[in-house]
Amino acid sequence: MNIAATHGIVRSESEVLPSLLHIATENHLPIAVWRRPNDPVTYVLLANEYRLVEANETIEELSAGFLFAPFDPSRRPFYLPADFLFKFENGVACDPMTPQEISSVAWLEERLRRRQPTAIATVAQEKERSADTSVDFIQLTEKALQTIQRGDLEKVVPSRTRVVKLPGSFDLVTAFNKLRSAYDHAFVSLVSVPDVGTWMGASPESLFSIENKTIFKTVALAGTLPYKPGMNLKSFAWTQKEIEEQALVERYVISCFKKIRLREYEEHGPRTVVAGNLVHLKSEFSVDMKATNFPQLGSVMLRLLHPTSAVCGMPLEPALRFLKESEGYDREFYAGYLGPTNINGNIDVFVNLRCMKIQGDHAVLFAGAGITADSEPSLELKETEMKFQTLLNVVF
Repeated sequence: MNIAATHGIVRSESEVLPSLLHIATENHLPIAVWRRPNDPVTYVLLANEYRLVEANETIEELSAGFLFAPFDPSRRPFYLPADFLFKFENGVACDPMTPQEISSVAWLEERLRRRQPTAIATVAQEKERSADTSVDFIQLTEKALQTIQRGDLEKVVPSRTRVVKLPGSFDLVTAFNKLRSAYDHAFVSLVSVPDVGTWMGASPESLFSIENKTIFKTVALAGTLPYKPGMNLKSFAWTQKEIEEQALVERYVISCFKKIRLREYEEHGPRTVVAGNLVHLKSEFSVDMKATNFPQLGSVMLRLLHPTSAVCGMPLEPALRFLKESEGYDREFYAGYLGPTNINGNIDVFVNLRCMKIQGDHAVLFAGAGITADSEPSLELKETEMKFQTLLNVVF
């Protein structure tokens, strides 16, 4: 049975996704579209409204939905309930299996019978502009190095933006499809929330996941080198700076386990992994939540992990304070987190990296670089340029 078999209609993703974006815009509804790493299925979630997650709310007990959280941990995450949920594989709608999916199909067919909308270029547009911070990034990096050399920080991760004018032919669906095709190993997403903004990205970094309400997983990802297809991953020569940067993130994850007296975990890595036009060093951690009798491990670790040392720094509080005082702009949802909750019994939350915000006829791109005592400011600037290319090479 296809997405509308009960009505004798075959719907393709290329038809349904633009229609759902149009419905979301026309009715000021939140929408999230995503494809998990190495997964052929694309999901589309439409919510009647969103709400803010309470400070001590348990995400394991949320209904099916989508989390969208800012970088600043003092700001509450947004939660989009899956009031309507659609799945596509290889461009074709998947069989609606659950009562929710069946009712979603019926609802959409009714909307499409009344009006067949056309694709739109952007949703939840804003007219404000963000400044390009490239001129100041070298100075910011030098200031970070001075702070580290004084002993106030071990590491800090300053960032910058780039504003790019969108071509007249720019279309959200086309851009999402390009990212999805180019980056199999990334979490590719498009999220639009009324009065909040429209964001798109291809993140290489999982914050954490919970499989079948049983296995908790998280990663330590850091270090960046350029990559071209066909390169041998065993041939990369990581410098002491990059090895130490990744080790700091590993120690941060382990310190979070220690805070909750969790000793029963598995660690694998580090190993070199591909993320689009870049490679990183990655270690993986896993915990059996049933064996450790820790059913709320995801909620507890989320509060401890975010923002990770990979996007903020160490120690956390002075690094966060440095960024707020010195970075010169509001990161908003860049380096925050996002992902589906309790869909098919799983939770997948990713750090919002390699992302951009759509603002009217412009897009604001974001990129950061980890600064340690061994950093060279000009090389860190080059790293942010490479990260911008994740989107620039594909979307524009």
